[in-house]
Amino acid sequence: MLAHHVLFWLKADTTTDQKDAFRKGVESLEKIESVKTYHIGVPSSISRAVVDTTYTFSLIIFFEDLAGHDVYQTHPLHLAFLDEFRSLFEKVIIYDSL
Repeated sequence: MLAHHVLFWLKADTTTDQKDAFRKGVESLEKIESVKTYHIGVPSSISRAVVDTTYTFSLIIFFEDLAGHDVYQTHPLHLAFLDEFRSLFEKVIIYDSL
């Protein structure tokens, strides 16, 4: 398995409607055939020094293998998501693990 964890910090002036549209855009990525499972989240209310709650959205996707990840990266749905929502990104950090 390969875990692809993406943390999105949206710009401070992002509206509620834009955040809703962004979440729907993230949800559309589940339709990519190589996605085995995924989770979309927002920061929890857990307050510990080691917990980062500064991001806006979290996306965790699991793929069977690196080949599945590579399909996802070049898939038209993923590319369309990036084209539509990239302008809202303040910062993005990705953690991939095997």
